[in-house]
Amino acid sequence: MSMAEAIGRIQSIQSMLQQLSQGISPQATSATADPSAGTASSTDAASFAQALSTAVGGSTTPDVSQLASSLGLDGTAGLSGVAALSGNAALSGIAGLGVLSGGGTGTAAGGVTGDAVVADAKKYVGVPYVWGGTDPAVGMDCSGFVQRVFKDLGVNLPRVVSDQMRQGTPVASLAQAKPGDLLVSFGGEHISIYLGNGKAIDAPVPGQTIQIRDAWEQQSNLTAIRRIVPAGGS
Repeated sequence: MSMAEAIGRIQSIQSMLQQLSQGISPQATSATADPSAGTASSTDAASFAQALSTAVGGSTTPDVSQLASSLGLDGTAGLSGVAALSGNAALSGIAGLGVLSGGGTGTAAGGVTGDAVVADAKKYVGVPYVWGGTDPAVGMDCSGFVQRVFKDLGVNLPRVVSDQMRQGTPVASLAQAKPGDLLVSFGGEHISIYLGNGKAIDAPVPGQTIQIRDAWEQQSNLTAIRRIVPAGGS
């Protein structure tokens, strides 16, 4: 699914959620509300589940309780709370169902590009390298840093390089790499974020800090280049 299609489907789903929160069925001009709960009825919930399945191209009706649980809500009554989600939050929440993420791809929030990845990564310059670290207040290792940057932007990546290097789409060569792409080197031992113009940012080794430098990754030692979000500028 392309980013444009994903955004279009999310907007359609958000419209359905808005209608449900107002007691309106997505497939009718009126709905049966549960006056005791003050939320969408089970009939509306079923309609929503079917509409969601249709919107994302599914062939079966999702389980409503599983839907609510995946969005961190409490059963069918929680559907009215889903309508409060908007933008990246809605996309990230619905992506938790797996309807927008395929095997081997990161789950990306709408509108994120490689340029946004670069801008967010730069704010961690100076954070010390800590093996196994994921907390910028303490320190991060190379994959913890990459995971944190994308998480800031609503994009879920696995924790370790061996899994991160299988996300997104492959880039054929360093000459074709764009800002925001991931550079994986030495068989999956290290990962950095390409900034463009021969520069990269990474958490290098113990005793050093996250830094911008000339990309020491060369075609000869690169294991993979992966594009997680649409490319940034040249």
